[in-house]
Amino acid sequence: MFRPKVPTNPTPTGLVTQPSVEPIATVRHTPPPAPVAQSSTRPAVQLTPGNALALVGGGTAVVLIVGAVLVSMLLAVAISGVSVAVCAVVLRSLLASGRTHR
Repeated sequence: MFRPKVPTNPTPTGLVTQPSVEPIATVRHTPPPAPVAQSSTRPAVQLTPGNALALVGGGTAVVLIVGAVLVSMLLAVAISGVSVAVCAVVLRSLLASGRTHR
């Protein structure tokens, strides 16, 4: 019941003919033409001292801005943590004083 049945290939019932083989034609290939180098219409990028200074200045500005944003986010998280801690100490103090004065 649980054993799979492997199908068997049926025997051919008709006449089996061998495929005909056609002769292979001889084809001569000509080599492709050599690629021709095209002249570029865009001017090449030239890095002058002024451009290099502008790139360094822009990169420095980006690094400083990203650093300032990350530091301010870290400072905001630290201030929030300190304020939650202070609130917890005040609430604990208020609850403890309420129990002792009864």
